[in-house]
Order: sequence, then C-alpha cells, then structure tokens
Amino acid sequence: MKCSRLSALVCLFLLVPLTTECPAQQDHSAGIQALLQQAGNAEDDAARLQCLKTLRQRPDLNEKLKADLDKLIQEIDRWVNGKKLPYFGRVRKTLDYDFGIAKDSPVYPLTYLYRARMLIWYTMESGSVWCHADRRRQFLGKARGFLEKAEAAYPENRITRMYLGEPILPTKTYPAVDGAPQWAVDQREGLERLADIVEWWIDHRQQEDAQYGGGWGDDCEMWRWWVPVLIAFDDPKITKAQARFSEAMMSQEHMKRGFTSKMSDVEHTAEDSADVITPMMHLNPDDPVWQKRATRLGELMETLWTGRNERGLLQYKSTYFTVDRVDPSPKRACDTVYHPRAVQPTLLYWLRTGDAKLGKLFAEWMKTWVDAAARRERGKPPGIIPSAIHWPDGRIGGLGENWWDPQNHGEATLYRWPSAMRMMLDTLLLTYHMTGDETYLAPIRSMAQHRRRVLATTPQQEPRDGSAAWCASRMGFLNATLAKYRLLTGGKEFDDLLSKSGSYMAFRMGRGMDSLTRALKDNAEALRINWPGYTSEVRYTDRVLRFPALFRKGVMVKESLPNIKKPKTGLLYSAATGDPGGLGYFPLNAVRWLTPPREIAVLVTDTGKDRLVAKLFHFGEKSRPMSAELYLLSPGDYGFELIPDTRTRRVERAEPTPFQITGPRTRISFDLPPRERCTLEVRRMRP
Repeated sequence: MKCSRLSALVCLFLLVPLTTECPAQQDHSAGIQALLQQAGNAEDDAARLQCLKTLRQRPDLNEKLKADLDKLIQEIDRWVNGKKLPYFGRVRKTLDYDFGIAKDSPVYPLTYLYRARMLIWYTMESGSVWCHADRRRQFLGKARGFLEKAEAAYPENRITRMYLGEPILPTKTYPAVDGAPQWAVDQREGLERLADIVEWWIDHRQQEDAQYGGGWGDDCEMWRWWVPVLIAFDDPKITKAQARFSEAMMSQEHMKRGFTSKMSDVEHTAEDSADVITPMMHLNPDDPVWQKRATRLGELMETLWTGRNERGLLQYKSTYFTVDRVDPSPKRACDTVYHPRAVQPTLLYWLRTGDAKLGKLFAEWMKTWVDAAARRERGKPPGIIPSAIHWPDGRIGGLGENWWDPQNHGEATLYRWPSAMRMMLDTLLLTYHMTGDETYLAPIRSMAQHRRRVLATTPQQEPRDGSAAWCASRMGFLNATLAKYRLLTGGKEFDDLLSKSGSYMAFRMGRGMDSLTRALKDNAEALRINWPGYTSEVRYTDRVLRFPALFRKGVMVKESLPNIKKPKTGLLYSAATGDPGGLGYFPLNAVRWLTPPREIAVLVTDTGKDRLVAKLFHFGEKSRPMSAELYLLSPGDYGFELIPDTRTRRVERAEPTPFQITGPRTRISFDLPPRERCTLEVRRMRP
C-alpha cells in the first residue's frame, strides 16, 4: 500500500532523528564542549583557569553558563593564586565543598577535580580523620567516587589518574657515571630530587612575608623534611630561605618577646619558636641574635614555666603556657614528654657550648623524670617513663582515671602514652652525654629491659592497658635512642634490640651494604615519581611528603601499590652526617658538608670522639673545592687526608694535613676530584 503525500511526510518525520539545534548551534555547542574538555584534561590548574577565562570571553554564552563559569573561575583562581592553601576546612562537616553550580551545568563535572582533592588533603591533615579507619574510609571513599567521575569525564587528565594510583613519571633523569657505586647513584638522585622540591616551594609558594601558604603554625614545620639538604649540606638558596622565614616568624607580634603570647598546649605553642630558632642554631650558631633567642627560652623555663613540686623536684607547672602566663587549671597542670619541644633550641645551644647554667637547669629537670620512671604508682610499672607528671603533687599522670591517659588536652591521643616519648628519651641521653652521670641512663635501660621481656615471649592474649607488657609492645620508638647510645659510647648492651634496626644503623653495626643500598634506591624511586604530589597538589605545608601514604592497603586502594614508595629523608640525613636518629633533641651529626647537595654523594662510615671516616663521590666533571664542619671530635691535634679508592687508582699515601680541634666546631677544606671514589679520614694524631 502506497502512502499519500501527507502520509509520506509523516513517515519521513518519524524516521529522521529529531534535531533541536541548527548546524550553527551545533558548532557553537561543540566549541564550548571542546574548551571544557581541554580545561578538564589540563593537568595544570593555571592552564585550566586560563582556558575557562578564554571560554568566558565568548559573547554567545547564555546567562546561566556565564554565571556558572564565573563561580568556577573564582574558585579555581582561589585554588591557584590564593595566599592560603587550606581554605576549605568546611569539608570536615559536609564531606563536600559547594561550588553553587547545578548538576545539569556543563561545567559541573569540573568541580569533581577540586572536591576530591579537598577531601583527600583534609583527610591527610586531620588526625581525627586519618587516625580512625572508619572516618578515613568515609572521607576517602567519597573522594575516590569524585575522582572516578572526573576520570570518566576527562580521561586524559594525569593528575586524576595519579590520585587513583597511576604514577606520573619523571621528566628529569640522571645519566650514569662510570665508576660511581650504586649507593652513591641513588643517594645523589634522592638529594637532588629533594632539593628540587624544596626549591619549588621557595620559588612558587614563598610569599612576600616569607610564608608558604599553610599559615605560620604549619609553615614553620617545613624545615624538618628539608634537613638533608639544609643541615647535612649547605645550599645558599635554601639556607637563605630558611633564614628569611625564621626572622619573619620571630618578628610577628605574638613572638616579639621570644615565645608566643597565644595560649595553647606545649605541642602547639612551642613550635613557633622551636621550629625557627633550632634550624638557625645549626645554620648560624655564632649569631648573637639567635643565641639570645635560644637562651631566652631557658630563662622562661627557669623563671616562669617550672617550679619545685611537693616532692622537691623541678617540673613544668602546666601543659598550657605562654611568654608571660601559665594556665593554673588543675586538669592542664602536667609536665609531659612533649615539653622538651619548648626548649629544643636551648638544648642544642647547651650541646654546642656546654653552658653551665643551662646544664644545671636541664639536669635538675631530668632528675624529675628519672624519679617518675622508677616509681610504681597508680598502676604504672616501675621502670616505665610516664607520659605526664601532675603539678604540684608530682604524681604520675594527670587527673584522668588512668596513669597512661592524663586527659590534659582536648585531643584524645596527643598526650596519651607513649605520646612524644622519643623527645624525652633523647633529652635524657643528651643529659648523660653532657654530665657523664649514668643516672640519666636508668630510664632508658629499664625501658629496654621491659622491651626485651615482651619480645622474648609470645603473648597468649592482648595485654591489659597500662601494664608493663602493654607498654613494651608499643616501644618501637626506643631503637632510635639506643642507636644514638651505641654510636656515642661504643657500648653494645643494646645490640640485641638493635638487631632489626634501620638500614643505616645495620650498616654501622657491620651488617654490610645491601640493606642500605636497597633503602637508598627505594628513596630515590619514591621521589622520582608523582612530582605534583609533593609540590603543586599539596594543600597543607606540614604534609608535603605524605602523598605516598594514600597508596597503603585500605587507604585509597584495596591493596598496597609497591611501586609508590615513601620518601626516607631521615636516611639521607643519616648517611651524610653519621647520625643514626633524628636531628631534633640530641643531634649526633658528626659533620656538615659546606657544599650544595647536588652532583655529590657522601656516606659516613665511622664516627667517634677521635675520628671521622666518610666515602665521597663527586659526579661533576671538574674538581670540587669544598669544606666540612666537624662537631663531635674532642679537643686535640688531628690530621685529615682524602684518599682515592685504590681499586681505581694506586697512589702513595700522603702525610695527613694537620689541624687542631679547640671547640665544638672546626672546619677543614679540600678539593674533591671528579668521578673518583674517595675516602676522607680524619683522625687524632698519636704522640
């Protein structure tokens, strides 16, 4: 049956797909979508912002799209150019950030890119989220959902895929150099990549007032991960940036009297001074301004913050104090293992100068902690250092029901045992080193004995909270102090506990290079990938190197990703200086190399009061003039020589270059030949 003309038209209408736009309109829509795709696939936020601004200039946009673009441009501009990096704290309540853009808007998918990253970085910053698996899963699960939607919309965006576990590979490589040992190749790469990250922050984030965008309280902590390139070596640009920040912080109104005037707990009040004076006491220890700032903290401790408790022992009166006030609240009236932070720069000044007045002050304070460790009280086992001592009665713990949970602060876990126990252990070891009095080793020895007992048995059930076994099972922190003791004294009484120590300490104890070489390789691989995760993506300046933690089992991924490793900046510091532990409260860095941390590798192999031995390799093509500043050698007559490796070139040993050690710091200078394995030996001259 044939259709009539009208019927034919109806048939044709039904067969042809409906089109609501004319060709010109289709071209217009395609142009908008192309720009939005370009914006979404851009992995640089500044490029995305510029793309959206270009789109916004088109005269043919409808009013709704213009309004949405204005909102999005404003938010991305804040992300890119805002002086405050973490401005999105509201996500802690809503688990989202409202851009004010409807879901049906063409620009809505772009919001996923930012909402996901806000949730991720807030999770990594917040202890109340990160440290609780359920909350962490809640935040990161939602963030992952946003990322997957962003990836579906913009499949070429490498930043999105980086957060989902696909690493961004490096553009910078380090060509092989004949004769370089593997440890040197990997250490050199780790040092240079870390220096690149530090310099990126200096070049791109340091503002006119010297802040980096995280706020003074977080920015001041950045030097802690700079240590290998700031303290182990001497890079003029990095040193200058730290000096600039430290001076700017001490010039703030709340810091002008030498310590903060803002009341809070010691963990937070002390960092504004400790984290800016301490690095300067390493970098410029002879400057009278910084010396005065360091000793000012000792004056405040002696005259304001401490007193004699009812047991007649010296202790801090409160966890909360400022430059002119001590909080008298009985609940907060605790000395804690966190309190060494208040005088961290002063402890370093004491170590370097041997100041007798400070020595008396710190020795009296440590006697209080020796006494507290020995006592059996409130269920605390004898020989265990408590996390807090109450004022003025001097009893173990605070007003909390249990000795191990003083409840002197709103954050539940901050001062709960073991809290910052490493600070106290290192301060006790420092006091022993400065006084020669083995009394100060007693708590370290008793804690070690408890640790031995728990490692020697297989528990049948979970130990009771606060018991000796419960404490000992949580003493992983102990080895760092025991390692310092081992290298400081040569004593082997803790070697059984150090049998599973870190790779550098294992090397120093004669267990070969394999573990150390693997660890240096892992560190180089960690810093080699995901450059944006350490630079432009970071939103909290006290979490700059934390990005790889996302890829542990059960965090952002179901199973750990072995190709995404954690940086080991402490290893770089240890290998270059000979200090087996942290720099914070009893630095045992034997040397500082007064040369930039580029095209060089250094491995300290032996240290003592009468010697320093280190392997060096210079990757450059010309001889390298450099100096070394020595810290641990006793006064006397010394000699040093730089010995080329006999496996690559046979030379006759020259007479050592003589010099004298008369104080806590002495410099020697030499020329390091290019691309040749060398050993620097510094030894005391025998009569």
